[in-house]
This record gives sequence, structure tokens and C-alpha cells, in this order.
Amino acid sequence: MTRKSIVAITGSLSQPSRTRRLVEDVAGRIQSRSGGAVTLIDVAEIGPDLGQAFSRAAASPALEAALKAIESADLIVAGSPVYKGSYTGFFKHLIDLVDYKALAGVPVALLATGGSDRHALSVEHQLRPLFGSFDAHTLPTAVFVVDRDIVDGRVVNEGVARRVDNLVAEAAGALARPAAIAA
Repeated sequence: MTRKSIVAITGSLSQPSRTRRLVEDVAGRIQSRSGGAVTLIDVAEIGPDLGQAFSRAAASPALEAALKAIESADLIVAGSPVYKGSYTGFFKHLIDLVDYKALAGVPVALLATGGSDRHALSVEHQLRPLFGSFDAHTLPTAVFVVDRDIVDGRVVNEGVARRVDNLVAEAAGALARPAAIAA
């Protein structure tokens, strides 16, 4: 049996990044429960390649490798900071370059970080429809975290911690199902 592929995508251009820490934590916890292999795709690291690729044909080798990892994922953990009500432009550009047929039935765990609670619905109004347009299976629980919910890289808000636990359980369960059932 081959190891399942967990692709963690972080849409923050900042380094260090609360979003990246959250995405890595969630992906790592899913990996611990499922035994899958995690690949991290950080737009801060491939940003110059993204900025020069107006189409898939113009993708650099590093960007093409990232896109192929996304397209072959058994599960995606997608997280972005929220600016002005939505995910980052580089995050969107990365997803725009993904083959629209590749994510059908793929489970996606949705995460977002923001400076205030007023961005909380961005997960439901921005991220979920984005992956829904690919016919991906967005997991029922999504997590939005504000700055005060994370201290020293750890989620300290009990309600948010429960949502993270629920999301990890849903993702591990989705990975345990055969691909034919997930699709």
C-alpha cells in the first residue's frame, strides 16, 4: 500500500507566518493519524515563479512541480491569510494554474487567518467556493483563526482548538476511505 499524499498549501507571503504554522500543524496532525506523506507548498517560496507565470506553459520547473503535487494529492490542506475579505492574490494565482479536472473528489481542509473576526466568513464565501469550482470535496469543518487565538505557534482558544481537532479527524477519515468512495 502506498502512502497517501497530503499537500499543504500556504498562501502567506510573510515569513515567518502564522498561516504557515497553522497549516503545518494541521497537516502534521493529519499525517500522525493517517501515516501520509506531507508536501508543503509555500507561495512565499515560489512567489517569483508565480509572478512570472501568466499561464501553465510559462511555469518554471519548481512551479510545475508544485502544481503536479497539488494535482496528484490525496488530500489538500489549504490555508491563506485574509486581506480585505479574501485570500491572497498569489494563492489564487497558484490555484488558477491547477488543472480544473485534477481535484474532483479530492478532500480539502480549509484554513484561514486574519486580523479580526470580521473576516471569519471568508472561509465560507471565498475558499469553499474556490475549491468547489474544481468539484473538490471541501471538508465540513473549516477553521478561521485571529491573531489572539495563536500564541507562540499554538492555538490557545479552546473553541478554535476543538474545530482544529474536528478538522483533523475529518481529514484523517477522508484519507482512510478508498479514492473511489471519496470521488
